[in-house]
Amino acid sequence: MATQSLSNVLGVSSSLSGRAWHWRGGNMHLGDDPANSAVSLDHDIVAQLLLTRGVQQDDIQRHAKPTLREFLPDPAEFQDMERAAKRIAQAVLSKEQITIYGDYDVDGATSAALMVDVLRMLGADADYYIPDRLLEGYGPSGEALVKLSETGSSLIVTVDCGAMAYEALSMARDAGVDVIVVDHHKCAAELPPTAALVNPNRLDESDLAASHGHLAAVGVAFLLAIALVRHLRQRGFFEGRTEPDLKSLLDLVALGTVADVAALHGLNRAFVAQGLKVLARRERIGMAALIDASRLKRAPQASDLGFALGPRINAGGRIGESTLGVRLLTTHDPDEAREIAEQLSVLNEERRAIEAEVQTEAEEQLAAQHNSAVHVVSGTSWHPGVIGIVAGRIKEKTGKPSIVIAQDESDGTGKGSGRSISGVDLGAAIIAAREAGLLVAGGGHAMAAGLTISNDQIAAFTDFLNERLARDIERARLGQSMKLDLALAPGGLTPDLVTSLDAAGPYGVGWPAPRVAVGPVRIVKADIVGKDHLRIIASGNDGRSFKGIAFRAAETEMAQTLMHRSAGRKFHLAGRVKLDDWGSRPAAELHLEDAAFAD
Repeated sequence: MATQSLSNVLGVSSSLSGRAWHWRGGNMHLGDDPANSAVSLDHDIVAQLLLTRGVQQDDIQRHAKPTLREFLPDPAEFQDMERAAKRIAQAVLSKEQITIYGDYDVDGATSAALMVDVLRMLGADADYYIPDRLLEGYGPSGEALVKLSETGSSLIVTVDCGAMAYEALSMARDAGVDVIVVDHHKCAAELPPTAALVNPNRLDESDLAASHGHLAAVGVAFLLAIALVRHLRQRGFFEGRTEPDLKSLLDLVALGTVADVAALHGLNRAFVAQGLKVLARRERIGMAALIDASRLKRAPQASDLGFALGPRINAGGRIGESTLGVRLLTTHDPDEAREIAEQLSVLNEERRAIEAEVQTEAEEQLAAQHNSAVHVVSGTSWHPGVIGIVAGRIKEKTGKPSIVIAQDESDGTGKGSGRSISGVDLGAAIIAAREAGLLVAGGGHAMAAGLTISNDQIAAFTDFLNERLARDIERARLGQSMKLDLALAPGGLTPDLVTSLDAAGPYGVGWPAPRVAVGPVRIVKADIVGKDHLRIIASGNDGRSFKGIAFRAAETEMAQTLMHRSAGRKFHLAGRVKLDDWGSRPAAELHLEDAAFAD
């Protein structure tokens, strides 16, 4: 097997999207002409995929089937973990009222549901509070924390928020209520006042804990649940009682991890791999209702968590009632679960319509920002619940970090959400802008961030980001290319290939799904389906043909070129192989991402 890590795949130095095609680490076709050789499934494809994703040769077995036993660290390695577990254990033993204060996105909802679930399994008096996105905004509100204290909560645990909530947590401290923060967002050197702050991204973390900085908040919450149960076990709490089945919570961990776009390597990959098994059993009533509402006829895959289940949970927090997600994930009533899941599906459709309108208006501003390193767009009529999605769409379309700001003329401020590209730490830049006095509030992590800004500071903030990030963005974009794992003729696109490639999953950010190059091919048919998806049928020199689709690509140069077929010229196509199981016979199809002339 040849290794050509610096060579161009199939000689493509500039595709129709302007990218070179490079091997991710080594190719998996035999010979120089893929038209004359299909992939041999006798080769250890799984091992090759693991190696090209950074796994060492002697560590392949551990990563091939990721388990918690192999990847789970001792929770006590994390700063304040023992302190947090001890305080919660004391609250359980003394039957204190505990409130879980969550964020309104999927990571927040799953984190809150996980903590509520484990506390109720332990017989604790546990409830939850999810702030309203429009009325309260992101993060703990000092007023809300104090009110929860006044209504009887002596312990509040914030999940997926709180790492930078200095003012709110100071108010809670002054009111005499203990607050434990469980978060994963960027921290500053000075931490807010808390009973404990558990976050692998604390600047004072050990190397082992810091190596888990890619965990979503729900993953950190799961580690806290382990530490809590261990504390109670040591204190004899389970004598004559059954310990909670913490593995049953992994469906929540998997959903929150994927939906929050956390990097799927190491422990996160084990969380998702094992969580998918729990999801397949449909033991959680709310999750089963959500799967049914998503019209999935099979057990969910990792991609379904991000594109089918997650958006429905998010819809409640974005444009509906913020508590819907936690209510769904914690209910034991099948009728209530079905009703909430259907409500979330309706809200998700409404969200799509609102998102499309904001997307159109936001993209109209991009022409004037052609030379900007970062796209910052803003509007006065935009719904704050969809700005994060729109920022992600713009980032994908332009290849640049993007921030979308929904301005509120009534108070002169705007709520912003940003998405970044690999190699550019947007969260750190947002914190720097806040410390420079350009933001009212802000924080996040490398790939995503949120902020509150005075409308009259948007121009200065934009200049700040462009100056701070221009060099990082230039380096990141220069390093961008289409990374491919496999080259083959059309006859190699088979259901067996899909099965072999899936065996090295689950895939996601940080553990990319395999991309293949197929060619040379002729485009037999090409048309637009739906609103802006390109659908093709391609045929190769081996006489085999296959279907392909490129999502949201109708206006791209690739789509226009393939539509006109360029006077019968042949192409190499690149993308991800998926199983099309709608027909009577399953077939492999290509989810097209790029194309290049083959002659």
